Amino acid sequence: MDMAGMEAAGVELIGLLRAAAPTMLTGAAYTLVFAMASMVGGLCLGFPLALLRMSRRRALRWPAALYVSVMRGTPLLVQIFVIYYGLPSIGIEFTPVVAGVLALSLNAGAYLSESLRGAIDSIGPGQWRASLSLGLNHWQTLAYVILPQALRVAVPSMSNTLISLIKDTSLVSVITMTELMLTTKEAIATTFRPLPLYLAAAALYWCMSLAFEALQGRLERKLGRAHRA
Repeated sequence: MDMAGMEAAGVELIGLLRAAAPTMLTGAAYTLVFAMASMVGGLCLGFPLALLRMSRRRALRWPAALYVSVMRGTPLLVQIFVIYYGLPSIGIEFTPVVAGVLALSLNAGAYLSESLRGAIDSIGPGQWRASLSLGLNHWQTLAYVILPQALRVAVPSMSNTLISLIKDTSLVSVITMTELMLTTKEAIATTFRPLPLYLAAAALYWCMSLAFEALQGRLERKLGRAHRA
């Protein structure tokens, strides 16, 4: 290809990306909203699961362990299909958005529970004994002494879960939930140029992941300074 041809191809590519940008950026915004909503839902589920996994009662510990094992041992795509396509057969129906966020939240909750459980277990038993000797009960010790320290330990793995959620939202496009991958497919359907648009979608996912990696590093440094102080 001569210089003129390369220049024409470049102009065409820029025009293609410029035309697809509004749709894809809207999809990226939805991706961030859904990932954050799923992270909140996962934390709301993961913390109680972590406490149940640490319980001395088998009747509480085993069901929580079974749930974590099932959610971590089965593909997220299968879980999405079960919730969106399977549950209507027994009279339970969800919109694509609710089904997608629910599936992501249930899956993330299993991983976050293990992150939180490991972080809590990393705090030495001396912290518990010292707090109890000062008159704090079990729940006060957990809330005011153990969890603030465990949070600092759990931040990297929790951030990894959030970054994974950003990428996993691409799976919910199979149930027509509007996010970055679905809007990219819609742009491809009108332009018939899959390679540059898929590469642009990959770049957007990467940029979102980089942004949260930067936030993770900043939060770790802040928590580290607070701990040293």
